[in-house]
Amino acid sequence: MIERKLPEILAPAGDRSSFLAAVAAGADAVYCGLKQFSARMAAKNFTLEELAELTGLAHDRGTAVYIAVNTLLTPADLRSAGQLIADLARQVGPDALIFQDLALSQLAEEAGFTGERHLSTLANVSGPGGLEIARKTLGADRVVIPRELNIDEIRVMADACPPGLGLEVFVHGALCYGVSGRCYWSSYMGGKSGLRGRCVQPCRRIYRQEDARGRFFSCRDLSLDVLVKVLREIPQIRAWKIEGRKKGPHYVHYATAAYKMLRDEGDDANAKRSALQLLEMALGRPATHYTFLPQRPYNPIPADGQTGSGCLVGHVKGPSGKGFLSPRIPLLPGDVLRLGYEDQPGHGIQKVTRSTPRGGRLQLKAGGRKGPKKGTPVFLVDRREPALEKMISALSAEIPEAPTLPETADFNLRLPPPAPASGRIRTLHVARRRPVKRPSGAVGLWMTPDPAEALTHPDPDLWWWLPPVIWPGEKGGEEARWRAATSAALEKGARRFVLNAPWQTALFSDPGSAELWAGPFCNAANPLALAALKTMGFSGAVISPELGRDDCLALGRESPLALGIVLWGNWPLCVSRTLSGELKTDRPFMSPKGEEAWAVAHGSNIWVYPNWIVDLRSKKDELEAAGYRLFVHLEEPLPKGVRMKNRPGLWNWDLTLA
Repeated sequence: MIERKLPEILAPAGDRSSFLAAVAAGADAVYCGLKQFSARMAAKNFTLEELAELTGLAHDRGTAVYIAVNTLLTPADLRSAGQLIADLARQVGPDALIFQDLALSQLAEEAGFTGERHLSTLANVSGPGGLEIARKTLGADRVVIPRELNIDEIRVMADACPPGLGLEVFVHGALCYGVSGRCYWSSYMGGKSGLRGRCVQPCRRIYRQEDARGRFFSCRDLSLDVLVKVLREIPQIRAWKIEGRKKGPHYVHYATAAYKMLRDEGDDANAKRSALQLLEMALGRPATHYTFLPQRPYNPIPADGQTGSGCLVGHVKGPSGKGFLSPRIPLLPGDVLRLGYEDQPGHGIQKVTRSTPRGGRLQLKAGGRKGPKKGTPVFLVDRREPALEKMISALSAEIPEAPTLPETADFNLRLPPPAPASGRIRTLHVARRRPVKRPSGAVGLWMTPDPAEALTHPDPDLWWWLPPVIWPGEKGGEEARWRAATSAALEKGARRFVLNAPWQTALFSDPGSAELWAGPFCNAANPLALAALKTMGFSGAVISPELGRDDCLALGRESPLALGIVLWGNWPLCVSRTLSGELKTDRPFMSPKGEEAWAVAHGSNIWVYPNWIVDLRSKKDELEAAGYRLFVHLEEPLPKGVRMKNRPGLWNWDLTLA
């Protein structure tokens, strides 16, 4: 790994041209994915042969290359994922792997990969206590921290970094509504898992609540622009990351050049102005600083709901069918224009075929049979300037003929011995408040960071459930409150805890003092991930609820840990740290296809629930036979006006998870 004193500028690349654009702009490192196991499967991505060529060029110019193998892995994926890493190690030689699945650490070890291991933001290391665990148990060299953290929380994370571990911070690019690793919306609606790189972005759609309509979950892009100066002074921050593996070379070059300028010449007023001009023309969405400055946070969801990408270049003029554009900036041949918004009538794409000066006239043909309506906004969404094309061509000419890749031996997958399916079968009812009448089976309660709660519910038979995200808070105060709450519960006799992030073991001074289960938000989906959880001190795990039948049954037979599953109940579409000012909590809202849901605040997070439940009760016998012993029912209080819909609730049971 190339040593750098300043944070590296880490650029995205989803295809060959974008990779070369990043190198041309002076990126210190480029991250990209392969045709398999990439959390941006909608990008073109790369073959091993292409990566071998491009990595050689990048290394010749002092640019590091990181490969994202950052999807959730099912039992059937392990062998091919291990083989892919072995091939990468021998044939490409990248500087680092980026991963979310806990299995990747062992796979990389067995595949002979000697580069760095970077833990993806999808792994959701959201608090300082988890950093040492990531370093110690997974050998992580770097952790990509959540976009939701403000600068004070980033400093808390930096101060907690153990020796040998660095942080990577997003400085620019798309914002997801859901916390990374905590969004199941796309998967729940049709099997296209965001954790598998297949998200269809239901958050970008128009929703309706009572008399209001809007994009209640569609975020602007993050752009820290000149604020990145404060990150330059934090030595634990190893990289400024630019999101955008689905973007074109224009975006990659402009954004990379801008942040390189802000890092190297950020004290110069002229350089800052130039960098801001580059970012304005990078053709992303409207931008926000989000929560970066805690004293001046911005809601990333605009009241007008306009979050379409591209630079606004004007509005349609003239009558319908004869519309034209008088652009605010010069347009070049090859420019791509979007008329209107993708999910609205009259939307269209048009490529510019001739130069059009500022204030000139460009006849518009896109926008349906009748053409675009007068007043429709027009956006420049992609551009191929001759100067950039020339740089890309020059770099491409430097790449030698494709090397003969060395053969690799077949990867030998080693699985841990499965745990015997023993012990009594239990049903666990998990609620927000302790039920007045005890149900048959065990009772679980969602914890709050209030130490006094343990005094209210001192029952040692309770299963205490921790939330899927715990933020650092000011000076690490929120995580400290959770540590105090778990300590108080232990002092009052609590013995069973379900942790919904592996890193929450940091809240226990002695993890062996309690029976710890990994909750379903840990997204455990294969035997090697379960083995990693076992080394962290877990005695059981509730598996990822995204899995289909074959994966669930295979996992039951191969698991080194006692297993549980969410059998019935309310499962959230996502968990977020953000609430639109236009959306009311505890009231139903409607999707464009008539699906109903509601948002509710639990602690510092917003949970979004659909009005139908997961229901695998008819599959319980199969699951018992496969070795499952804990069957979880999740019970969420229903707000007034929400009516649950009678749907099968099988989620992905009958699907092959995409």
